[in-house]
Amino acid sequence: MSKSYYDILSADPLLEKVFRNSAPHEFKISDDIPMALYSSIMSQQLSVKVADVILKRFMNIFNGVAPTPQQVLNTSHEELRAIGLSNAKANYVKNVAQFAIDHGLQLDKLQAMSDEEIFEYVSTIKGVGKWTIHLLLMFSLGREDIFVADDLGVQNAMAELFDLDKTDRKKIKQQIITIAEKWSPYRSYLNIHLWQWLNNRPKATIE
Repeated sequence: MSKSYYDILSADPLLEKVFRNSAPHEFKISDDIPMALYSSIMSQQLSVKVADVILKRFMNIFNGVAPTPQQVLNTSHEELRAIGLSNAKANYVKNVAQFAIDHGLQLDKLQAMSDEEIFEYVSTIKGVGKWTIHLLLMFSLGREDIFVADDLGVQNAMAELFDLDKTDRKKIKQQIITIAEKWSPYRSYLNIHLWQWLNNRPKATIE
């Protein structure tokens, strides 16, 4: 019987602290890609608590039912601003909806693409940066080897784990990318356990 990602990563002495008292994680596939992107956009630069409040307000606009892209486009800019979105984020949410209508963001379409192809395809949407696409690949498409080097929680966890200087974010990003290569093809799970270790859910740096 082949070993699971958990067996392999938790047995690594370098990750002993991270995997202590942890449990295996399983990614689930999402069939609503636009909604996943709206959620990630809303959470950029915000605490988890604030992001959750804004997402709940967004859902309340549509009576708690995930909206179609056309419904999002039909929502006024002022209404999106009123739930707590910045001017830019309100535009970015609508950009996703327009892209979904014009080009398609169906699950089966993205599942047929490689990680690199998805990145190239989705990054053409203004407001959807690397961090957002990385979360999409992990949490919506279940891709197992995504390392979210732009995430503050991942950076802070790796810095603590390997005694790295956090003052230079550009430098630490390159350092942790190099270090994390050791745990390919399971780097998506590494992110999860790093976040759990610091009790810190995903939070982007400025994209």
